[in-house]
Amino acid sequence: MQEESGNHQTDYNLDREQKSSAGAALRKMFRFMKGEKRNLLVAFFVMVLNAGITMLTPYLIGYIVDHFILKKQYGPLMQYSALLLGIYIVWAGTEYLQAKLMGGVGQRMLYLLRNEVFDKLQQLPVAFFNSNRSGDLISRINNDTDTVNQFFSQSLMRFMDSIFSMIGVAVFVLSIHWKLGAASLVPAVFILLFVLLVSPWVKKKNAISLKANGGLSANIQEGLQNFKTIIAFNRRDYFRDRFAQANDANYKTAVTAGIANNLFTPVFGFFSNLAQLIVLGFGIYLILNGQFTLGLLISFMSYVQFFYRPLRELAALWASFQTALAAWDRISVILSRQSNLPIAGKPGAIAGAPEAVMAFQHVSFHYPGGKKVLHDISFEMQSGKTYALVGPTGGGKSTTAALIARLYDPVEGTVLLNGSDIRTYTAEERTNAIGFILQEPFLFTGTLRENILYGNKTLHRLSDGQLLQVISDAGLGDLLARFDAGLETRLTASADSVSLGQKQLIAFIRAVLRKPQIVILDEATANIDTVTEKLLDGILDRLPATTTKIIIAHRLNTIENADEIFFVNAGELIPAGTLEHAMDMLLQHKRAS
Repeated sequence: MQEESGNHQTDYNLDREQKSSAGAALRKMFRFMKGEKRNLLVAFFVMVLNAGITMLTPYLIGYIVDHFILKKQYGPLMQYSALLLGIYIVWAGTEYLQAKLMGGVGQRMLYLLRNEVFDKLQQLPVAFFNSNRSGDLISRINNDTDTVNQFFSQSLMRFMDSIFSMIGVAVFVLSIHWKLGAASLVPAVFILLFVLLVSPWVKKKNAISLKANGGLSANIQEGLQNFKTIIAFNRRDYFRDRFAQANDANYKTAVTAGIANNLFTPVFGFFSNLAQLIVLGFGIYLILNGQFTLGLLISFMSYVQFFYRPLRELAALWASFQTALAAWDRISVILSRQSNLPIAGKPGAIAGAPEAVMAFQHVSFHYPGGKKVLHDISFEMQSGKTYALVGPTGGGKSTTAALIARLYDPVEGTVLLNGSDIRTYTAEERTNAIGFILQEPFLFTGTLRENILYGNKTLHRLSDGQLLQVISDAGLGDLLARFDAGLETRLTASADSVSLGQKQLIAFIRAVLRKPQIVILDEATANIDTVTEKLLDGILDRLPATTTKIIIAHRLNTIENADEIFFVNAGELIPAGTLEHAMDMLLQHKRAS
C-alpha cells in the first residue's frame, strides 16, 4: 500500500510556493489567450504601425528644419506640417485601438483564469482546505488574478510597444550616424545591467507583499466568520490585536514593495538625461566640424527622447511585470496541485473481499504531519444494519466516518464499498451511495428548496408540487412544516436566519432524499430536542430495509437500538457488543485517564 501512503502525503501547504522563470510563467499565462489570436494579431499590427509613426516623425521634423525652415520655404513647410498633423491623428487612433483590443483580451483572460482556479479548487480534497486559510484563497482568486489581468490588459501592449519603438529608434540613429548613435545608446547598457541585477529582488518583495495581503484577508474573514464567539467572550481586543498585526505586516511589506517598484524610475531617468547630454555635446562637436546638420541634431535629440522615454515607462511597466509574476506564482501553485484522491479504475469486486456494504482491511491513518489516528483497523458492516461508533473525544470516531465517506484515503490498507475498493468509484457514484450528516451542517445562501436539493440531480427538475409529494412519501413532511415559508424559506450561509437545530433538519432532509445505501450521522442530533429526535428516528426507520446506518453519538438513547456497537479509542476499533459493555469500556477509559 505504498502508493496510497504517497497519495496521502501530498503537500497542500501553499506557503511553500513554487517559483517560475519569467519565460515559463508567460508561456503558461498565454495559454489562457488561445482564443484571442485574431485580436492579438490585429493589436500587433496596430502596435507596429504605431511604432513606425513614432520612428518617422522625428526624421520628418529634422528634414523640415534643414530643407524648409532654414531655407525659408514656407509653402512646403505648411504642406509637411499638415502631413505631420495627419500622422499624429493616425497615431492617436492606433493608441485608442490598442487600448480597446487589449482591454477586451485582458477581461476575457481574467474570466477564464478565475474559472480555472475555481474549478481546480473544486477538484481538491478536504486536506487542501485544512492546510490553507480560506481568506488567502479568496485573495488569490480575486486580487492576484486581477493583478495578472491588469498586466495583460494595460501593461503588456505598452511594454511591447515600447520595445518596438526602442528597436526602431536604435536602427534609425545608427543608420543616420553610427558613432553618435552608439554613444547615445551606451547608457542603455547600464540600465539593462541594473534591471538584470535588481529584478529578482523586486519580484521577491512583491511576492512577500501579496502574501501579506492574503494573510490580512484571511484574518478579516476568520474574525468576521467567528464574530459571535468574539462577542460572547468579550474578546474584541484579541480580534483588534490580530488585525493590527496583520495590517501592520501588510503595511510594511507594501511599503517595501512600493520602494522596490519605484526604484527603476529615478535610475532610468538619470541615464536618460545622461544620454541627452552625450548627444548634445557630441552633436555640437560634429556640427562645428561640418560633419552634421542642425536638423539632424534636432532629429537625434528627438530620437533619444523616443528611446529613453519608453525606458522610463518601462521602469513602471517592469515593476508591474514583476508584480504580475509574483501574483502568477501564487495562482499557479493552486493550478499545479493534484487531488490525492484519484479514481483508481472502474469498480470491480476484489477477490476474497467480504460480502459487506462497507469494510476496512488493515486500515491505518494519520493527518499530514500528525501522529497515527487509526492503527491497522479491520471491520465489516452489513447491509441494512445499524452501527454505532462510541468512544472518548479524539478517539477516532469522526476520522473513521470521514474514511468511510472518502473525505480522505487511508495511509495504509483498503476501504471497500460493496466489495470494491472505494477509490474506484467516481465522486458522483460514491456520494449517491453514502449520505453524510455532519454535526455542524453548512447551508448555502438561497431557498430551502435549493439547499435540500443540493447535489441531487434526480429531484432537481421536479416542480414544487412533485417535490412536496416526494418529501411527504419520505416521511419528511412534518420537518418541512417547521419552516414558515416552506420550500421558499430564505436561508443565508452566515447569518442566523435559522437555528442550528433547523440547519440539522435541513441537512437531514438533504441526505434522506438521496436514498443512499449508507447514512452516516456524525452527532447529527446533538442540537435537536428529544421530540424531534424521535421523529427523525421514525424517518430513518422508513428508509429502505437495505440502508446501513452509522451513528456517532454521545446520547445513549441514540445508540441503544444499534445492531452492533464499536468502541473507538487510541487508534483502535473494538466490537463492544451490547450497550452495557460499551459503557463499561467508556468507564474504564475515564478511570485510566
